[in-house]
Amino acid sequence: MSFTDTQIGYLSAGLDRSKVRSREQAGRKLSYVEGWWAIAEANRIFGFSEWSSETVDIRCVAEAPRKIGKTNPRDGHAVSYIARVRVVVQADGSPVVREGVGSGHGIDVDLGLAHESAIKEAETDARKRALMTFGNPFGLALYDKEQTNVVDAPSEEDRATAEYVASVKRQIAAHSDAATLIPWWNSAEEKQARRDFGLSREDVDALKVILMKRIEALSPQKEAAQ
Repeated sequence: MSFTDTQIGYLSAGLDRSKVRSREQAGRKLSYVEGWWAIAEANRIFGFSEWSSETVDIRCVAEAPRKIGKTNPRDGHAVSYIARVRVVVQADGSPVVREGVGSGHGIDVDLGLAHESAIKEAETDARKRALMTFGNPFGLALYDKEQTNVVDAPSEEDRATAEYVASVKRQIAAHSDAATLIPWWNSAEEKQARRDFGLSREDVDALKVILMKRIEALSPQKEAAQ
């Protein structure tokens, strides 16, 4: 049971600073990622059909009347919910299960709308907390007070290089014969591509490690990559 190298790369990457939002709560500034963004990242990293979320428990923990508005206060309602959401991700055909607990609050003159708002917020919060355990892109980086893994979005050049490296890893994994893998790696076209995308010596060495492991798995006696 394991994620692909590409998925591990995504999960280990920093959190894009432009996707971080903040709000004031009880005199403190809180940073968070929005619920829609967490879902979009799960679709991107795991695949649209390779993960799911389920609300396994939700409870109303508070309900009370309250005034709404400062100038002309109206009678309204305040409710709070706690939800537990289970996220299941398929990793190499095996399920990885994580759960998160979140809270939600709703205030409205209409009691039904107050409940609806609180339920949605609680489920969203719980889902984000479950996804957060998978890595920085889902908000894990925000739990570090220094937020060292909150980073500026990569440039188009860096993004293109990362996509190229990911494609090379996929191609290595797709080869079933070392006799074709070695010539492909040593071809003039691939060597030029590595130069065009600006791969560092460290990048190339890391790919060689993956290459040699694949060659060893296919046939231990094949020639080494140049």
